[in-house]
Amino acid sequence: MLYVFLLILGLTYDVNSDNSTVILCSDLLPGQYLCNEPEIDSSTQQAKGCTQKKPYVYVNCFPADDIQCKTCLPLGVESCTPEVVTFNGTTPGFRKPISCNWTNGKSFEVALLLSVFLGMFGIDRFYLGYPALGLLKMCTFGFMFLGQLIDIILIASQVVTPSDGSSYVIKYYGQALHSLSPDNLTYYKPQDES
Repeated sequence: MLYVFLLILGLTYDVNSDNSTVILCSDLLPGQYLCNEPEIDSSTQQAKGCTQKKPYVYVNCFPADDIQCKTCLPLGVESCTPEVVTFNGTTPGFRKPISCNWTNGKSFEVALLLSVFLGMFGIDRFYLGYPALGLLKMCTFGFMFLGQLIDIILIASQVVTPSDGSSYVIKYYGQALHSLSPDNLTYYKPQDES
């Protein structure tokens, strides 16, 4: 009866002859698999293949030893019937999308140095692609140096980024700031009533 119910719902679960449940490898829980790190481009310090239209790259993930799940082998085949495979921890079982930051070549260090030394002339804003603010800062000496100080803080904290929406090129992979915000997957811990 359960098998018919799952079949009607079209879920990804399958029932073996020994009545155990086998899921797709991509539905494994964290800790049941390990994924490779993405290949890093040395010039941008971001994942290779990351573009503005595709801000993610795929990495191979390896289910743990003695994990049984359904997958399509070889990986990357679009249309196939998943087969049940028992993994040994060294065979890739699925490919997982990892988010990445697209860059256009604007360096964080250059932007910060321009803001510190030439910010009163708006050169930092010209470099980042904001010509109107750059011209305004140039005409007012960085809003009497107050705008320069604010821009130094905004660029140093990576609030102001290049105008095309890209990320800075930073010398070392993983060094950028990431803003956290709640979404549909955020768990809110209930407060104690005491």
